[in-house]
Amino acid sequence: MKKEKLIFIYPSLLTFIKTEIYILSDNFDLISINQKWSNKFLLPLNFVVQFFFLLFNLHKVNSILISFGGYSSFLPALLGNIFGKKVVIVVHGTDCVSFPEINYGNLRNPLMKFFTQKSYQLASLILPVSKSLVYTENSYFSSNILKFGYTHHLSNINTPHKVIHNGININYWQRDTLIDRDKNSFITALGKNQTIIKGVDLIVQVANNFPDYNFYIAGVDKINISNIPKNIFLVGRLSADDLKKLYSKTQFYLQLSNSEGFGVALCEAMLCECIPIVSNVNFLPNIIGDAGFVLNSRDPLILTELIRNLANSNISELEKKSRLRITENFTTQMRKEKLIKELKS
Repeated sequence: MKKEKLIFIYPSLLTFIKTEIYILSDNFDLISINQKWSNKFLLPLNFVVQFFFLLFNLHKVNSILISFGGYSSFLPALLGNIFGKKVVIVVHGTDCVSFPEINYGNLRNPLMKFFTQKSYQLASLILPVSKSLVYTENSYFSSNILKFGYTHHLSNINTPHKVIHNGININYWQRDTLIDRDKNSFITALGKNQTIIKGVDLIVQVANNFPDYNFYIAGVDKINISNIPKNIFLVGRLSADDLKKLYSKTQFYLQLSNSEGFGVALCEAMLCECIPIVSNVNFLPNIIGDAGFVLNSRDPLILTELIRNLANSNISELEKKSRLRITENFTTQMRKEKLIKELKS
């Protein structure tokens, strides 16, 4: 049976975009173009190239799927709307946030904000990966209540939305039981320039209080923080296989983000039976349920006390709960079924 064609637009070929392609490929013949939208100097050229790409391919499809709102979503949403195509935008995090206190969020940029707002207005459906991307508020970062979400930052967004959580490959992400687990070891994963957004500065402060504990930071080999304690190890960017080995070695996963759209790395670590410790931000407490611990305030003293009390926990039970929490709620199969249903309805 011939597959239905689908235009799939994304700003760059990130790891979870590859997962999305894997999820969609069984049901759709994907038509995509890999452009570097993060390079602002290529922006005019990208618009021109994308325009002709869409002009050539729009007649082949009934629907357009767009990952992330921003520059790359505008023309597909506009032309899709003009030519009567179903336009579905998946929103992930930074495309729903303006957080000037930590210099984070695409919606801080007036031009990016304009293109994002117009895209969301023109879309047929918005699919956030968590409900917090529509609207959320918290007082984790400061005593003031901070508000986030595209309905807060953008006006006149009347497009219907439906939450479809990210899906994680539970067959790949599992603990290697041949690797001995280090007691009192912690890991967090981040990308370039994410030191503050992921709360690494807080981890550095607290690590000084636990000289016999090991703290691993994956994804970078340097951070813009001075006087890093000797028990913090910057392991750099790792392959998926090497990251899985490190998850298998460490006991706890720290996701102390100041803002987080979902938390894919958190889920991967939990599948490897790392016990999660998360900030009380956005959807993170919903992900871990009763399988881990929530830091309610960005306070090194509170975090220090939390870590000291970990010894009183049932570690083996929490390890099992961590994996079970993800396998029961956030699998690629679950996302696939819901995403295909929305695209074909």
